[in-house]
Amino acid sequence: MADHYEVLGVTRESTPDEIKKAYRRLARDLHPDVNPSPEAEEQFKLVTHAYEVLSDPVKRQQYDLGPQGGFEGFPGGFGDFSDIFSTFFGGQSSAGPRSRRERGQDALLVLDVELSDVIFGVAREIEIDTAVVCETCNGSCCQPGTEPAVCTICGGSGVIARAVRSLLGNVMTQAPCGSCQGYGTTIAHPCSACAGRGRVRARRTVAIDVPAGVDSGTRLHLAGRGEAGQAGGANGDLYFEIRVRGHELFARAQDDLLCTVDIAMSDAILGTSFTVDGLDGEPIEVEIKPGIQSADVLTVKNRGVTHLRGHGRGDVKIGIHVITPTKLSSKEKELIANFAQGRKTEAPKVAPYQQGIFAKLRGRFF
Repeated sequence: MADHYEVLGVTRESTPDEIKKAYRRLARDLHPDVNPSPEAEEQFKLVTHAYEVLSDPVKRQQYDLGPQGGFEGFPGGFGDFSDIFSTFFGGQSSAGPRSRRERGQDALLVLDVELSDVIFGVAREIEIDTAVVCETCNGSCCQPGTEPAVCTICGGSGVIARAVRSLLGNVMTQAPCGSCQGYGTTIAHPCSACAGRGRVRARRTVAIDVPAGVDSGTRLHLAGRGEAGQAGGANGDLYFEIRVRGHELFARAQDDLLCTVDIAMSDAILGTSFTVDGLDGEPIEVEIKPGIQSADVLTVKNRGVTHLRGHGRGDVKIGIHVITPTKLSSKEKELIANFAQGRKTEAPKVAPYQQGIFAKLRGRFF
C-alpha cells in the first residue's frame, strides 16, 4: 500500500494545516467532476483515504507507529465521502438542497451624543448605507413574472450521486450539482436590478431612542435592523456604540456632573450667590455662605444624569476655588492691613504636601 505521506506529497513532520492544503490542492485536480479519467479516479481515492487517515490525530498516530500500533484500515469507510465533499467542495447531504436565503450581516456603528443628551435621553434618526431588499423582485432574485425552475440535472435534490470503485467495492458518493450549485433550482432570468441577489445597497433612515444615563462604550441593540439577507433572508442586527462628547463646563463622574467656580476673596468672606446653566435646561441657583474655603464642594441634589437602571438622578457638584488678588491699590492694601490688625491671626501652619487646588478637589469629588 502506498505511503500516505507520499500520496499527499508531504513529510511526516508536516502540520495538520499543511496536510489539509496538500489534500485540497490534489483533490481539486483529481475530483471526478474535474477529471473524469479512470486513472484520476483511482488516484483521487488514494488521496482521499490518505487524508482521512492523516487528518485524524488518533489514526495518524496509529499509522506512524506501524502495524504494532493497530490496523489503520478503513474505520470510516469511503461512505464518509459526503462529509469530505461538504468540507472542501460545498457538498450536500441527503437532507436536501441548500437554501439561497442567507441571514444578513450584523453591523456596528458609532453614535456620538452630547452630554446634555444623556440627562433624559434623546431620540435620533441616523442615515446608514446598508443592504435592503430589492424592490424590483422583492427578494426573489428573479425578474418579475418569472420564478426559479427545478434543476433538470439533479431533479431538485441539489446533489449528484456517483458510484466510486474502491478496495471494498463500489461506494456511492455525493457531490454538489454543478448545474445549480447545490440549490436544487436554477434562475434563468435573474433580476436585473439586484443581479439575482435579492438585495441592493441603499441609504435608509434608522430611528433610535438613546436612553437616559448611557455612557461612552454602551451598546444599543436593534434586533433585525441590520443588513437585509440574500434572497429574502432574515435581516441581521444593528448595534450602536455610544460615544459621549466632552463638555466645555461639566465633567462626568458616573451619574454626577462636576464643575469648579472661581470666587473672589471678598465673596468667600462675606458670601454671595450665582447661577449655573444646568444641562437639563434649568438654571441652578448656588448660594455661597460666608467663610467658604478653597476646595470646598457644594452639592446640588438630583440635577445630574438620570440613572440608567433605576430611578432618580445624580448630583451636580461644584468645587470652590478662592482667588487671592495679586495687584492691589494703596487704598486696598491699607484696608486689608487694617482688617488684619483687627483680627487675632495665627502663625502659618505646615501641612502635608498637596498638588494644589485640583488635587484637593479630586479628593472631595471622589
